[in-house]
Amino acid sequence: QVQLVESGGGLVQAGGSLRLSCAASGSIFSINTMDWYRQAPGKQREWVATISNGGSTNYANSVKGRFTISRDNTKNTVYLQMNSLKPEDAGVYYCKYNDRFRLSWGQGTQVTVSS
Repeated sequence: QVQLVESGGGLVQAGGSLRLSCAASGSIFSINTMDWYRQAPGKQREWVATISNGGSTNYANSVKGRFTISRDNTKNTVYLQMNSLKPEDAGVYYCKYNDRFRLSWGQGTQVTVSS
């Protein structure tokens, strides 16, 4: 199993920035991808960004140019730098890990953006 712990959420004004972290532990396979998802109240969980173990990234159009996903493989940690935050970016942000053997989700961290 792989355990994920997110942190870094909080309250920020529109236009501000936050940096989320997701620390992975357990049976981590060297070839994996890690993703950030988010879920606003009353809405479905949506994909935000992905990073492979090699550093390849991909972003949802809604966050492209404002969010940056990165990872430190020595610390088994993935980050999400969120800039120019908008009220519609608010929600619970979840980290996801997957490799050829398993998939795990974190418990989520709340992001609130005030207008």
